Amino acid sequence: MRIIISIIALSALAACGSGRPSGPISRACEASDRPGANAALCSCVQGAADATLSGGEQRRAAKFFDDPQRAQDTRQEDGSGAFWRRYKSFAERAEAICR
Repeated sequence: MRIIISIIALSALAACGSGRPSGPISRACEASDRPGANAALCSCVQGAADATLSGGEQRRAAKFFDDPQRAQDTRQEDGSGAFWRRYKSFAERAEAICR
């Protein structure tokens, strides 16, 4: 499950729009060692984050790129329900628009 969570915003995503949003998600994506992570994809994923997550939530989610276990732990925390719902919405949006 944690692998799915960590790559949900990246897996099977091909090309995105020409814009280059920059933010914590984009930077974490580009710095990751995941196959297929490139500037266009990471920019698209950042755009989905901008539309779905607050700045603080983006910084929190960006940490999942370096530590997938953190995503799993966050999902299981009692107090993270609202954040996790928004994070899932972000991941679904990224997957839909960044293919």
